[in-house]
Amino acid sequence: MSALTPHALDAYAERYYLNQEDVADLHVEDLQQEHSADLIARAIRGCGRVLELGYGVGLMTGALRDRGVPIEVVEGSPLLAAQARAAHPGLVVHEAMFEAFAPATAFDAVLALHVVEHVDEPRPLLTHLAGLLRPGGKLVVVVPNAESLHRRLAVRMGLQERLDSLSPRDHLVGHQRVYTLDELRADVESAGLQCTEELGWFLKTLPNSMMLDWPSELLIALNEISDELEPRQLANIGLVATKEP
Repeated sequence: MSALTPHALDAYAERYYLNQEDVADLHVEDLQQEHSADLIARAIRGCGRVLELGYGVGLMTGALRDRGVPIEVVEGSPLLAAQARAAHPGLVVHEAMFEAFAPATAFDAVLALHVVEHVDEPRPLLTHLAGLLRPGGKLVVVVPNAESLHRRLAVRMGLQERLDSLSPRDHLVGHQRVYTLDELRADVESAGLQCTEELGWFLKTLPNSMMLDWPSELLIALNEISDELEPRQLANIGLVATKEP
C-alpha cells in the first residue's frame, strides 16, 4: 500500500469498517470470515507467534483468539489500531504501514487475508512478508478468486468482459486486482516461499448485491459446501507457503 498513508487508511476505515450499518452486504462477508476461521487456524496450528495484517472489523482477530491462536496485529490506521486495543485487552497491536513494519523478532506465521489484492505492487510486499518469517515459518495469503463461479456466470451472460474484470464493488472496497490460483502461486513463489497447501471457501453464485435478502441458512450452506469443492470454484482462494529452513 505504498500510495496510502495512515490518514487515508483512517478515511477508508470510517467509510467501510466503522460505519457497518451503511455496508449492506456486511453480513454476507462476515459469514465467509466466520467459516474460514477454522481453516486458517488449522493452517497455522502449532505456530507460536502469529501476525495478522490489518484489523478490519476484528471478526477474524477475535475468532482466532477464541481458538487459542497467539495472534498479534499490525494495522496502519490509527483509528482501527485503537479499536483493536479497546475490543481486545491484552492484544499486541503494532501501529505501522505493512511495508514499513520491522519487528525485532521474526514470526512463526503471517496472515495476509485479503491484503495483496489492494496493494500497488504485490510482489515486493510478499517479499517483505517473507522476511518477517523465521526459517520454517508460514505465510497464509487469501485473495478474491478470478475463476469464482459467479464471475464465470457473469462472463457467460455478458455482464463482464473477462473473468478478472473488476466490478463496482471491487472498486468500492479498493481492489486493484483479482487472482487465479496460478497467478497467486507465481506471486507467492517470487518471494522465495514454497507453496504447500491450497485453501478456498464460499460457493458464490451471484454478486453480493443480489444476495442481500437471501436467508442466512442458504448463505451458511454455500459456505459449508465449500469443504466438498475445489478451491478454483470458490469466491475466496488462498495458499499456505513455507519459508525454507
